[in-house]
Amino acid sequence: MKSLTLFLLLLVSTLSFSQNPEQQKEQEKVIESINLFFAGFHTQDSTLMQSVVYKDVVLQSISKTKDNESKLVTSDFSEFIKQIVSIPEDNTFLENLISFSVQIDGNMANVWTPYEFWFNDKKSHCGVNSFQLMKENNTWKIIYLVDTRRKCEE
Repeated sequence: MKSLTLFLLLLVSTLSFSQNPEQQKEQEKVIESINLFFAGFHTQDSTLMQSVVYKDVVLQSISKTKDNESKLVTSDFSEFIKQIVSIPEDNTFLENLISFSVQIDGNMANVWTPYEFWFNDKKSHCGVNSFQLMKENNTWKIIYLVDTRRKCEE
């Protein structure tokens, strides 16, 4: 009887956390916006990146100083775009997103994506991206992006 009760409890908890098709569709749209952003990032296509970014997007990074103090840096999006498109063609770079954790409430979404960043085929650093998005004209736009950067643990 305990086994049956435990099984039913697990089944109910699993079903209560399952998503309906509309929620799943919205999560897919949110992930699509982030994937479009990175498609533009990796191909150095500023137009593609800007297509899924809100006009007043905020970019920040959290890292550690040499003294092991937390450091928050805010970047201007237009400067970020200039830096990306100006990377010479003989350099390769890839931000490999490991997974997506998506939460949505109405027209707001949060996405947590652990990543590894590769430069010229060498792992440069790792961290997590935290995206805040809003739904504007049926498109999920990135309004805020903060990431962490650290040496990768092997």
